[in-house]
Amino acid sequence: MTQEERRLYLIEELIKERNEKIKIPSDEKSQRDLLRALMNIREPLPISEDFLNIQDQYLQERNKERVIIDSDTLECKRKIAGNEKAGLYLWQGDITSLKVDAIVNAANSALLGCFTPLHACIDNCIHTFSGIQLRLACNEIMQKQGKPEETGLCKITPAFNLPSKFILHTVGPIVRTSVSPMDKILLANCYKNCLTTAAQNELESVAFCCISTGVFRFPAELAAQIAVKTVENWLKANPKESVKKVIFNVFGNKDLEIYKEILEE
Repeated sequence: MTQEERRLYLIEELIKERNEKIKIPSDEKSQRDLLRALMNIREPLPISEDFLNIQDQYLQERNKERVIIDSDTLECKRKIAGNEKAGLYLWQGDITSLKVDAIVNAANSALLGCFTPLHACIDNCIHTFSGIQLRLACNEIMQKQGKPEETGLCKITPAFNLPSKFILHTVGPIVRTSVSPMDKILLANCYKNCLTTAAQNELESVAFCCISTGVFRFPAELAAQIAVKTVENWLKANPKESVKKVIFNVFGNKDLEIYKEILEE
């Protein structure tokens, strides 16, 4: 199967599953967008192994088209006193293209990913490039749990078709008006619980996104200060744990400058 044949197969199967009449566009970009949209809105229902195999082949080929960054090539920005092998790193780019033990997903309390077609949030991007197995895995966790995910906790899943090995899912605090003391505690808990979960799974490298600073409205500079302080303190307090490389992943230039300033202090 060519990549175009895989894409058309996946689109046709997802349309058939929905029992809808949707015209498939002829150009590649529109087909890619349609496939992503159909994956975004799909409920966590069982699906055939044939579909998953072809989807995996398609997404792995997509990875070959993208620039994958190995975390081993990144430069350490700050060493950790008392934990000589540990360090803090800063990287600007698409977290779904980072080869690392675990990336952190800023999830919502349903933990099923973003259902808005083609939405630009990190939750949507991670689920898109991981594949529909990720929503199925998250749904299994949530069905067993029987209630929404609490803010500040962490769940781990395989990363499936991403370059990373695992995904750490955490729900950040939502700022309603101004940042409260509890908001700060809950954001710090996101970082601590992700690191603890990574250590429990003997992972060495973790890449954090800017948790809660998007639609959850946590001020970016304050969030970065909490993130760096919390991670540094955790690494100092846990020198015998497996986690040694923590990467702060940013996308925009503003966040990049914020983290640069903090890490260079």
